[in-house]
Amino acid sequence: MSHIHIPDGVLPLWLWAGGWLVALAMIAVAGRIASRSEARRKVPLVGVVAALMIVSMSSEIVPIAYHVNLSVIAGILLGPALSVITAFIVGGVLAMFGHGGVTVLGLNTMVLGAEMVIGWAIFHGLLRVIGRPRAALGAGLATVMTLAVTTSLVVGVVWLGGAGAAAERESGALDPATMRFENPFAGGIFELGLLDDGRSEAEEDRHDEDERYLSAGRFAAVVYTLGPFGWLIEALVTAGIIGYVARVRPRMVFEGALAEERQRIPGDESGGH
Repeated sequence: MSHIHIPDGVLPLWLWAGGWLVALAMIAVAGRIASRSEARRKVPLVGVVAALMIVSMSSEIVPIAYHVNLSVIAGILLGPALSVITAFIVGGVLAMFGHGGVTVLGLNTMVLGAEMVIGWAIFHGLLRVIGRPRAALGAGLATVMTLAVTTSLVVGVVWLGGAGAAAERESGALDPATMRFENPFAGGIFELGLLDDGRSEAEEDRHDEDERYLSAGRFAAVVYTLGPFGWLIEALVTAGIIGYVARVRPRMVFEGALAEERQRIPGDESGGH
């Protein structure tokens, strides 16, 4: 969970302004590092990865209200410096689509950038233990561990922002009022209204309010309940993609986008074919 869907005017000034300051500092450092290498040659790669992330983060898995981020994949392929820059691009485009306000763009850049960098670091740390032949396994494990960390970071931001920051959190099949899973399609496409559950109109309104507005504690309960399902899905996607790229373009996985150019060796570009 790497994107904070909070509109403008909800978080206190000190929190979102602090997020902007941290994000700008991250971008400045990343830009300085990128300028030392042939980063301009990697602009197409940054564009493709950013576009894939935007599409995936705009597509929701309905029953668990989760969207695949591709953030760990992006971190592995781009490396830390380009990851931070890409995080700002992705966050900016999503803000224009209404996935969070402009004021929280700094926090979103900070969280998404951290997710990409942490994923890259954990992946390479695991490779030293399990070896390069198990890159797919390392990518999957790195994804689960990274998302667990950054989900906690998002929960921390919401807690600091107060109860209003948890408002209107989509929870899919999980009823936040009862913390029980329900069939999201139980009502069908058309609501006939022939049967009711015996609740009065006031009780229905109260239930709807509970579903829309969560306390910070209830928000944490929702994301930690739904999160592991999404982490597993994302881990499988990440393992499959990174495993494939490691076979056909090993340098992209093991050395990163800003690795110094060197003479190609047989198998480096085509996996030995």
